[in-house]
Formats: sequence, structure tokens, C-alpha cells
Amino acid sequence: MTVLDANGLDFRTLGERVRAAEGDVEINNCCGQRFIGAGMSARNIRIDGIPGNALGAYLDGAEITVHGNAQDAVGDTMNDGRIVIHGSVGDAVGYAMRGGSIFVRGNAGYRAGIHMKEYRDKVPLMVIGGCTGSFLGEYQAGGVIVVLGIGANGRRTVGNFSCTGMHGGKLFLRGDGRDVLFPAQVTARPAEEADMAELRKYVAEYCSLFGAEAGEILASPFTVVTPDSKNPYKRMYVSN
Repeated sequence: MTVLDANGLDFRTLGERVRAAEGDVEINNCCGQRFIGAGMSARNIRIDGIPGNALGAYLDGAEITVHGNAQDAVGDTMNDGRIVIHGSVGDAVGYAMRGGSIFVRGNAGYRAGIHMKEYRDKVPLMVIGGCTGSFLGEYQAGGVIVVLGIGANGRRTVGNFSCTGMHGGKLFLRGDGRDVLFPAQVTARPAEEADMAELRKYVAEYCSLFGAEAGEILASPFTVVTPDSKNPYKRMYVSN
């Protein structure tokens, strides 16, 4: 494993050193450097500190683990691989992701999962352990988002305008969802046994990564949100 000290390095220099390294990479003292791991495959990258925007953008098979928080656009348009954040993330995590998985132990900011999509056997997955800001799953076209609300302590698990423009994919929300105002083009219903069977594997992986208790999480009710239409805006642009 190559060990890099990011202290004092600009993002270009750090990125060049990561790419030049052979095998797995450990980055220490990371503080805001952008684009770490962008487009990389077949590599494990471990980060201590707080990486900057677009961590793992266009990721194509590598695994990135962050022992700390991360900033905006984590996993932007990622194609494959896994990103694990042992903290919280900023806005637009998983923007347009089309494969792979993102696991966040803590909270996420606004527009998590915006424009997520899937193609053939690629079904992206994002699991948020805490809460999210507004516009969760905005324009979601595919993939799976799970929000567990751990540590919510009575506050709302998701912000306003969740699933606005959703026309594909699925959202699992821990709780009965009665405090969330979903748009008219989606269906929000209690999870059934088939839903829970699917959910268990996502929760099991989350718990394995972060040391949480699956039984306690799964004892709660879950709400499943899916779109009613693959073209929710059709009536807005045609006359009949």
C-alpha cells in the first residue's frame, strides 16, 4: 500500500500522486482536496480527513473509504464500485450515479440522489444512515435510496420536496412517512414482506460497515416510495 500525506498538497498534485501509486492507497491529513479517485477502477483508497467536492466522481470500480466527513457531489456520475463515508456528506451525493453503491454513516445535505438512474444490470444503491435535506431523490430515474433516520431524535428524517419529479427507482424511508409531503406523481405505502426482504440486505451491509444493529433498525416500520408514471410531466407539455 502507498501512503500519501496530503498536508499542504493542492488537489492536482494529490490526484497525480494517487494515480501514479501502485496498488492500494492511504491518504492522511486530507483537507478539502477535490476529485480524489475520479474515474478510478480496481483500487482501494482509504482517506483520513475531509476530502473536497466530487470525491469518486465517475468512479468505475474502485472502493473509497473515508474516515471523516465529505463535501458535496460525492460519487457524481459514478459507474461502479463503492464509497463508504464514516461521517456525513454535503449536497448532491450520488448525483446522476448509474452504478455502484454509496454508504453514509451520518447525514446528507440537499438533493441526495438527484438524477440517479439505472441501465440493464446496473442498479445504483445509496444508503444514508441519518437524515437528509430537501429535494431527496429529485428527478430520480432508477436505483435505490435508503434513509434510516438514525439519530433523528424527533426531527424530520427528510426535508421538503422529496421525490419531486421522480420517474423511476425506489426509496425506502424508515418510519411511517406521515410527516412527509410527497408529490402527486409518486406512491408512498407501507413496506410489505417482499420489500423488507430486499431491504434487509441493504441494512445488513450498512450494519457490517458501521457496527449498527440490524434488528433494531428493521424493527421500525418502513415506507416505500415509487413513481406512478415514467413520464410525470407529460400532461404539462401536451394538450391531450
